[in-house]
Amino acid sequence: MSILLGNLKIEEIESRSGVKFPGALVDYMKQCKQESASNVKPGKWHCFDIPFNLVCGDRETAEKIYGYLKPLSKDFKEPLQISLNG
Repeated sequence: MSILLGNLKIEEIESRSGVKFPGALVDYMKQCKQESASNVKPGKWHCFDIPFNLVCGDRETAEKIYGYLKPLSKDFKEPLQISLNG
């Protein structure tokens, strides 16, 4: 069992990664952020500070966010892991 810490906002994820997210992604992520870290629901996400990990509640949400971020991956100053709840 691992310990996950933090509840990062979109702005904090951008700051830590060094990448400004596209407006459409920010709009999408604002609509589906889950404040609670436990049991991230389908269609929702929660980002931990330690480790730097964005947990998505389902594959569709993970793939949508990943699709926006993949073209920007070379600009990330620190890797952001995207994982599925479960």
